[in-house]
Formats: sequence, C-alpha cells, structure tokens
Amino acid sequence: MQCPKCGGHIPFYDLRPNCKHCGVNIWYFSQQASLAHDAKRTELEGAAARIVIARIKAAYIGSKAAIARMIVSIGSAAVLLLPFGSLKLFAPFYEKTLSAGLLGVITGSGDLAKLPTYLKSAMFSDYAKAFLLPMGVLAILLLLVTVLFFLFILTFLNLEKTARAMRTTSLVGAVIALLGQIAVLVMDFARPLPATPAAQIHAGWGGFAIAAVWFAVFFLNHLMLKKGIEPAYRENDVKRREILRQVRRGEIDLDSLSLPVLESPEEREDRLKALEEALKAEEEGKEL
Repeated sequence: MQCPKCGGHIPFYDLRPNCKHCGVNIWYFSQQASLAHDAKRTELEGAAARIVIARIKAAYIGSKAAIARMIVSIGSAAVLLLPFGSLKLFAPFYEKTLSAGLLGVITGSGDLAKLPTYLKSAMFSDYAKAFLLPMGVLAILLLLVTVLFFLFILTFLNLEKTARAMRTTSLVGAVIALLGQIAVLVMDFARPLPATPAAQIHAGWGGFAIAAVWFAVFFLNHLMLKKGIEPAYRENDVKRREILRQVRRGEIDLDSLSLPVLESPEEREDRLKALEEALKAEEEGKEL
C-alpha cells in the first residue's frame, strides 16, 4: 500500500491511521481527494448540461420569433386538415363525396380506399384521375411536414443549420400547396374535364391557408437567421465543456486541475456568500 499523499510504502500490518512518512491522515486525505475529484467532474458536467439547456431555450423560447416559430410549426400540420377541394360522385341510389384534405383522409378513409375502383370506372375515371392531383399534393405535404417537425424537434442540436433546412422545407411546401390549390381552382371554374352529371370537382381554400402558414414558417426562420440565434451561455461554460471533452479523451487528468476548475468573479462571490451563510447557520445551530 502507498500513501495517497507522499507515495511512501506502508506495510499491510501497519494499521495506524496516519502515514509514518508524512503524518497525513490517510482516510481523511483519500476522502478529501475523492470529494475534490467529484466536485471537479460535477462542475464540468454541469456546464455541459447548462449549455444544452441554453440551446433548447434559444431554439424554442429564446425570443418572440422563436415562440412564434413554435406556434406556426405546430400550425403547419394542423392546417393540413383543410381541404384543397372535393370530388362529388353521383349515380342512381349512390352519392359520395371525397375530400382532398387530411380531415377527409381521416374521416373518409374507407371511401378513399375505393379510389382505384373509381379510376377504372367509365363514368368516374376522368374526375378520379384529376382528383389524384390534390391527393398527391397532400401526400407530398404530409411528407414535408414530417421533415419539418423532425428538424424543429432537433433544432437545438445545430441552431443555424436546422433553421436553414426548415426555411427551405417550408418554402417548398408553401409553393407546392399554392400551385396545387390553383390547379384545383382551374378544374372547378375552367372545367377542362368532360361535362358529366355523374361527377363534380369543387375547389376549397385549404391550399391558400396552408401556403400562408408555411410562408410564415419560412419568414420566421429567415428572421431568426438574420438576427442570429445566440444562446445565453454562462461565463466559462464553453471552456468547461471543452475541458470535459479533453478529460474524456484522456488528454487532461482531472485530478491535476484546480478546484474550482474555472471561476468568474460573480461565481466566486456567490460561492463565498453561500459558504458564509452555511457557516452562519452552523453557528446558530450550535447556540441553540
């Protein structure tokens, strides 16, 4: 066995609490070193956790633009419930309405499953083929909103890159929604399809609402990138995180660092104040 302070050899049969070479209390010194080791690691790991929290705050609630982006990002999915238009099918003793919106897909999924049958029908085929256009646009938007939500959830990992990706995704979605709605309006009002009493396409206004919300997502991300998305880090926390990385890579020995590892004047003042309060409380307890 070796003394934890001076490194001197201590025989196994020497049960004295103090080292015979330097006189230090072996148990106390070991405990003190262990506590110092844990305190240093806690300081560094606490800084890394605070950095993550600061990035999360900056991404979601760090500014009015961030809060507005969170709201419209949720709205970008909710607004898909509004239909681009509808297809009404008529036959003797038969009438069905298919809605090209997420709400129509959810509530009328059974009827939409019959769309391949309508495509083969001599009576409904032309209108069923035309109805594929808004349904295709809706499918693309569902894919894009999934990407948008994925980027939004992970935006704190890289504030600027994810904001740029959200800006691009929302712009593409807005343009697609706008073009899809215009196409449905043309089919409704210009009526390029063969005239038939068996089927009718009616335009909705969901595409314009979708485009408006997705343009808002684009604008808010653009605004945040223009102003800069800077998390509010505590002083020295970035340096502490870098030291922690070096410790984990084995480049720095944690025990060789001072305690505290890094300390700003404000942190030193807070630490001394807390120590003073603790000593005062201890003295009051003894008096009682």
